[in-house]
Amino acid sequence: MDNTDLRATLITAISNLQEKLALTMVRERISRGDDPIKIIEDCREGMRQVGMRYEAGEYFLAGLIMAGEIFRQTMELLQPVIKHQISKQATGRILLGTVKGDIHDLGKNIVNMLLGCHSFAVHDLGVDVTPEVFAEQVVIVKPHIIGLSGLLTSSYDSMLETIDHLRASVYQGPIIVGGGQLTDEVCQYVGADYWCNDAVTGVELCKRLISEETAKT
Repeated sequence: MDNTDLRATLITAISNLQEKLALTMVRERISRGDDPIKIIEDCREGMRQVGMRYEAGEYFLAGLIMAGEIFRQTMELLQPVIKHQISKQATGRILLGTVKGDIHDLGKNIVNMLLGCHSFAVHDLGVDVTPEVFAEQVVIVKPHIIGLSGLLTSSYDSMLETIDHLRASVYQGPIIVGGGQLTDEVCQYVGADYWCNDAVTGVELCKRLISEETAKT
């Protein structure tokens, strides 16, 4: 099976909730030396298709839960591979969380894993996090960067509320908002400094911001 077939089979396996086949494809691609980031991207595409099938009424909540478990297991297989490829160096502290009213965490969890592999100290507050909890944790963690996650368009007002609260109280550093539907316009609306809608871009942005901050000192 060539690489194109492996990629297509992995995407289809996740889309069809075929746990055993999906994990077999991930192991096969790891053994072939495929780029783990590319494997993650294909897993995300499979998950995107699951979401579309859920919206179409083909899958129900149990299907989403099963897909999430398959994805979690693929990440467990990939994490040591990614860590092995990345040289360790001191980086920075990141505070992450999905904003109030939103319980989606798939993208956030990918970012968390990749940041950890790049030696960031990641403090993940989970989902449905209020502005007050973010502010409390800023005092404790003293993050270099804050990342706010939200999948739903209704999360934008929560992002705005959280950023306003942080700016008015405890934090003036860079704030990144992340989510699959974000745009420049949304970033400006909520008052964030940066935005991204995929994990790899988010990690590269964090690395650049830390590098720029280090260069100033």
